[in-house]
Amino acid sequence: MTGKNAVRAGAASRRMQNRDRLEADIAAVAVRVFAECGYEGTSVAAIAEGAGLSKQNLMYYFPTKQELYARVLDGVLDDWLERMSSLAQAGQDDAPAAHPADLLRAYVQAKLRFSREQPYASRVYAMEVIGGAKLYGDQIRERVVPVLKRDIEVFERWIAAGRMAPVNATHLLFAIWAMTQSYADFAAQMALVLDRRQLQKKDFDEAEETIVGLVLALIQPHGG
Repeated sequence: MTGKNAVRAGAASRRMQNRDRLEADIAAVAVRVFAECGYEGTSVAAIAEGAGLSKQNLMYYFPTKQELYARVLDGVLDDWLERMSSLAQAGQDDAPAAHPADLLRAYVQAKLRFSREQPYASRVYAMEVIGGAKLYGDQIRERVVPVLKRDIEVFERWIAAGRMAPVNATHLLFAIWAMTQSYADFAAQMALVLDRRQLQKKDFDEAEETIVGLVLALIQPHGG
């Protein structure tokens, strides 16, 4: 590569990095606004104002509100599925054997950590699903369903090997999702009941202890 070409390539790389960084900043503002106002109640102008941009400038990067919404939900699923990968990885043929209790404890911990660290992301996803997943249903089917099926297969192998009590694996995962995600989606209600402004780390620690206890009691093999 000649000197001029190297300079051009370096400039192009910097422009791309700057664009990626700006788009990530816009998405970080958008996830909060979508969580607070819902898709229909959110305006591009409000997101642009929060990001310190003009509406026209924001729309250069995201020409429509739906494109920005999809970018936000893509990021939510990227983060969520990355944190939830432990069970699927345990089911790989070359994965070392691990105790189901340890893996499920880690799974619950990861789900609660997501609720604590990314409450807006959890709420945006929940609102989309509650609304019938009209704008993002195809992506959920393509990305979430295969992971769910792999996790179920892991559970079924554990059950067949006598390492886990025979339970409905699908509904076990649904129950774990409901218990852990509620600490983001219904945090305001929980804080009101607990008479505090917001949930604290100790609330999540106590939630983890309770949820893990319930799950492990359910999967304990008979006579184990």
